[in-house]
Amino acid sequence: MFRILFVVVAIWLGIVDLGARGEDWITLENCRLVPNEANDGDSFHVSVNDKEYIFRLYLVDAPETDAANPARLIEQAKHFGITVPQVIEVGEEAKSFVRNKLSAPFTVLTRKANAMGRSDIGRFYAFVQTKDGDLGEQLIANGLARTHGRSVTPPGASSSALERQRLKELEDEAKQHKLGGWSTNGRLLNPPSAIPDSGKFDINAATEKELRLIPGIGPVMARRIIDARPFRSADDLKKVNGIGDKKYDQIRPYFQ
Repeated sequence: MFRILFVVVAIWLGIVDLGARGEDWITLENCRLVPNEANDGDSFHVSVNDKEYIFRLYLVDAPETDAANPARLIEQAKHFGITVPQVIEVGEEAKSFVRNKLSAPFTVLTRKANAMGRSDIGRFYAFVQTKDGDLGEQLIANGLARTHGRSVTPPGASSSALERQRLKELEDEAKQHKLGGWSTNGRLLNPPSAIPDSGKFDINAATEKELRLIPGIGPVMARRIIDARPFRSADDLKKVNGIGDKKYDQIRPYFQ
């Protein structure tokens, strides 16, 4: 009885990989990317055999594409040594990269291990093979993801450690050649010290582009906020036309 209870609780907490119980790998051929706003560099909607799934790549973590998860953004920014807004830029690059790589039919290898998504559609961990090879490895090699996340021994490999080692080597090469998030040219000029520990924007200094990264702030609202400056503190956001209690509660956590 105790053993059964432990397994149930472990699954609920995500400690146990549902795909690591001995099931065979499932190969899904002729998969196609399904356009969806929630798609990003490491998680995306896929159609195969008239059924839709969401697949999350094993072993890699692509930068976020919005400011919905400040803690993750800060963590990724510090890893690449760039600013939080720049992380989102790289995340958009990763998203475009994946969209391009998956424009032709591709293959998914999965054991249907639960990736704990928020959608009603099943979300599972997987490896994705394109005509150019493993998608996760391609993201790492181009500086568009970091070696991170759920581990598993890939099909045909002897251990997950060997795959992690390969990914780490690809990541080191991308860093050496300043690719993607490791780039220091042009748009990636701010040093690591520019990353705020809080991950929050200065209400009086954030640019329009930075303000628009915040969920709930579009171009019109961003301009209203800028025009209403200076603020004594971000608490004064309630004075901006169009920011009611609900909107204030939504955006206030993103400011110092």
